[in-house]
Amino acid sequence: MNRWYYEKTSEWTLDYPPFFALFEFVLSHFARVFDPDMLIVKNLNYASPATVVFQRLSVIVTDFVYIFAVKEFCFHCLKPARRGSGSDVFTHPSFILAVLLMGNFGLLIVDHIHFQYNGFLFGVMLLSIVRIYQGRNLEGALYFATLLNFKHIYVYIAPAYFMYLLRNYCFKSSKKDGSVIWTSFSFLHFARLGTIVVLIFGLSFGPYISMGQLPQVLSRLFPFKRGLCHAYWAPNFWALYNVADKAASIKGLHSGFLSQSNHTNQASMTGGLVQEFQHAVLPSIAPVVTLILTVLSIIPAVVHHWRYPNGPRGFLRCLILCAFASFVFGWHVHEKAILMIIIPLSLLALEKKRDAQVFLVLSTTGHLSLFPLLFTQAETPIKICLMLMYTIYAFITVSGLFRIPSGRLRLPLLTKLESLYVIGLLALEIYCSLLHSVLGLQQFYPFIPLLLTSVYCAVGVIYCWLMFYWLTLTEKYVESNVKLE
Repeated sequence: MNRWYYEKTSEWTLDYPPFFALFEFVLSHFARVFDPDMLIVKNLNYASPATVVFQRLSVIVTDFVYIFAVKEFCFHCLKPARRGSGSDVFTHPSFILAVLLMGNFGLLIVDHIHFQYNGFLFGVMLLSIVRIYQGRNLEGALYFATLLNFKHIYVYIAPAYFMYLLRNYCFKSSKKDGSVIWTSFSFLHFARLGTIVVLIFGLSFGPYISMGQLPQVLSRLFPFKRGLCHAYWAPNFWALYNVADKAASIKGLHSGFLSQSNHTNQASMTGGLVQEFQHAVLPSIAPVVTLILTVLSIIPAVVHHWRYPNGPRGFLRCLILCAFASFVFGWHVHEKAILMIIIPLSLLALEKKRDAQVFLVLSTTGHLSLFPLLFTQAETPIKICLMLMYTIYAFITVSGLFRIPSGRLRLPLLTKLESLYVIGLLALEIYCSLLHSVLGLQQFYPFIPLLLTSVYCAVGVIYCWLMFYWLTLTEKYVESNVKLE
């Protein structure tokens, strides 16, 4: 245990919080039964059949946490815009949401093809949301504190939890206009929350604090030297920023403003390496800049939630906006982080038409942005078929719930402009998967498909972020607090 955060035999070092390290330690005892050789640290790139079977089975088994959380939300928290028709279970909103969540295309390819444990972690997050919906706030806080110590990327949605629990649990009453009654603050409730957080973080980080290893653990959790963007640019603001810098550098090179050596040394972010780099023309971005932009983009959401609480659903909208902010402006964002937005947004998609509209655009865009994770020819038909199945099902069932058919040059629930954008995703994939190679450009411009995917999808993600922000800020209905624990 005292060597976990120092071990660096493999390039894939431990960069998750202590609870996840313990989770892997527990899995290692079961792994030994399948193939003990997979536990040898120096056995890099080891992939025996028994190892693959164990990895796949471990993901499937831990996904039952996610399945249980989906069941809890669908049975106890869902308030759809319209009930299903008669006794037809397939048109019932609970069934539709269960399929959208458990059959989520992104989660399927990231966990079961790319191989990770995101389903288990999202299950803990959903359980936390369910308990908030049920008014069991201490349990919700317990689940979320535990989640943070499994994967620290969820710290970006912590402001939503902090604001909700402070506003709806520590302050016990509100005025009719939604403003807080300051004298209703409960020090007992505040102490209960604080105790839970301190205990969970103490269990997680306590051993490393006692060993004097906290700085080393934190250096692994926050590796700022990895650079602004991942090897494959996530479709966010920085993808557009990088392209703008690339275009400006090419223009500068042709006009003589920029030298060839400067262009080669600085504008190298399309090479696919995870590293620091300097922009050639636009100002280079430091981690503190991304932090400031992320915080600034979160502030309106948490302030609005304070002023217009709107109960658990207001909390969920605030959580989604915090996730949006971290994805759009965060440092070294992974493309799969889009699931932190799509999955909680799914919970609102069956309640309001405009939320459903945002969900359909974002889920289609965000899921296609994950295509580069599966890059072999054998995987191409699999990802295309799975994506089409999920997208078609989402459009048919969600639009059917709101009884809104498609129109001329318009997909169900979407405007004409949104429909053209979504259809453009199909053209994008045809070019990236087929035409780029057919035209003989792969040898000379191998990065173009990734660049186009990042940039085109970034436009859709940012549009959905702005649209959802507008929908949230214009919603001022104040819902009475759910019964407290």
